[in-house]
Amino acid sequence: MMRDFRFGFCCKYIPEDGSAQAARALNTTTVTMAYLSRLEPKAAYDKLAAVVSHNLEAFRLQIEHVAGRQKLERLHRLSSDLLPGYTHASCREFYRDPDLRSLIETKLAQIGHFARDKDVRLSMHPGQFCVIASANPSAAANGIAEFEYHAEVMALMGYGEGWHPHGAHINIHGGAKALGAEGIRSGLAHLSQTARNLITIENDEVSFGLDDLLPLVNDVPLVLDLHHHWIMSQGEFIEPDDPRIAQIIASWGGVRPVSHVSVSREGLLPDYDIHSLPDFKALVASGIKPKDLRGHSDLMWNEAVNDLVMRHLSWSDFEIEAKLKNIATEGLAHHVEKRGLSCEQRDKVA
Repeated sequence: MMRDFRFGFCCKYIPEDGSAQAARALNTTTVTMAYLSRLEPKAAYDKLAAVVSHNLEAFRLQIEHVAGRQKLERLHRLSSDLLPGYTHASCREFYRDPDLRSLIETKLAQIGHFARDKDVRLSMHPGQFCVIASANPSAAANGIAEFEYHAEVMALMGYGEGWHPHGAHINIHGGAKALGAEGIRSGLAHLSQTARNLITIENDEVSFGLDDLLPLVNDVPLVLDLHHHWIMSQGEFIEPDDPRIAQIIASWGGVRPVSHVSVSREGLLPDYDIHSLPDFKALVASGIKPKDLRGHSDLMWNEAVNDLVMRHLSWSDFEIEAKLKNIATEGLAHHVEKRGLSCEQRDKVA
């Protein structure tokens, strides 16, 4: 059983003991632009600075938690909430303040150094409104500005030089389907070199499926989302020996890829056999709406899907997009260890 692979949870830490104090400490918070606009400038600055200071510490504590896990779990997606309103005109002057700027630069440099020292692979994933291909020029400009914000955060952590250094990446969806692959290529051309070296694009359920993104394998690394692909293809579970996997691997240019996985909600399939891959067509025929199958489960409850993930570990790391975050990731890690041990035992007997 190979050991050089990783799982990671996404953005939010959930204490297994339910501790509200730990949840507050390890998770980012935010403040709305509407709230800040109702305050006097000094009060608005103080509020924003307090949120940013908290979020920087939450980043540090999350990565410290991940670094304390076994290597199998040393991958982590950071929240986009770090610097609220960073691209908003009303906050521009606040973020130019020397004291706040110094705090951000110093803390992010320390966080990045710690992550590399502890061999924690990092990523970010802007919200779905952050697209670089849009028929609306204003939306495209806003999407590129938002992506550049994420690239700046990564650069301040020390990931601003070279092609996806230490496996770092910033992942987005394709955007407007009507613009096709050429629209994405056009958007890529408007990114800074740092952003261009960090971007990845994943397949989704409604606009850009895996096959729609494959023409871009020479332009940008592709992130395979197994659940999105299952929805978009109406039931295909892609296997590692599928020829498309080799194209995805090549798109990363020598860096180990990252993929995403989740499962449909437990409550939607309460009596489903955990040892069988979910049958999309049969589920839809039973009356379940495809849009409901898109929802993510709390845990990685389906062992057949977990076994599929294990087969893909030969070429990819995985971000687990289940709602119970680190708890779901730890459960999948235990599944892999259990199955891996069984394989090793069988090999010894053989």
